[in-house]
Amino acid sequence: MKARAAAGDARRGTGASSGRRTARRPTGGFPCVVCGTPVRRTPRGKPRRLWCPRCLYRIYDYPRITAGMIVLKERAVLLLRRAHPPRRGYLDLPGGFVDAGEWTEDAARRELREETGLTVGPIRFLGRYWDRYFIRGFGFFPIIGFYYLARWRRGVPRAGDDAASAEWVPIGRLGRTGARLAWKHMAEVFRDVRRAVR
Repeated sequence: MKARAAAGDARRGTGASSGRRTARRPTGGFPCVVCGTPVRRTPRGKPRRLWCPRCLYRIYDYPRITAGMIVLKERAVLLLRRAHPPRRGYLDLPGGFVDAGEWTEDAARRELREETGLTVGPIRFLGRYWDRYFIRGFGFFPIIGFYYLARWRRGVPRAGDDAASAEWVPIGRLGRTGARLAWKHMAEVFRDVRRAVR
């Protein structure tokens, strides 16, 4: 509602008596760290840039790093259902953003523990995958996810943190159940899991 009103004000101006116009809102949606003006994001180019139209401060739209764990129990994989936006109710894998100073392997173990209560033994690298993540007021930004494979040892997964539920899904059904997947890159992850466990 506010966005429509603001757009209408921008088209009409602020009134006949003032003679001033309200500037169109930049597309960035969050303030410049230097002067507070809403920043813009370049529509094209690699890497894309975030820049301030007032003070010209700029940064590059660098990717953020995520880490995830693929837990195998015989011929099944542990999947979660997301409890919160974005993509609430969609199927997901245990994982999340890597903290500063944290190695991706450690982040994958931490996220698994926080979201399911499980711990695993030896892990091996599965692959890295590009995707994007949306935050309201910021928009989309690139992410690169590092995934690891581990074998279930013991315990019952208990949904926690960002997860609403946890379930074991047969490898043959991964990505083929018609269920909504939280992220586009999950189809690539499932493909590589099937290849890794042949």
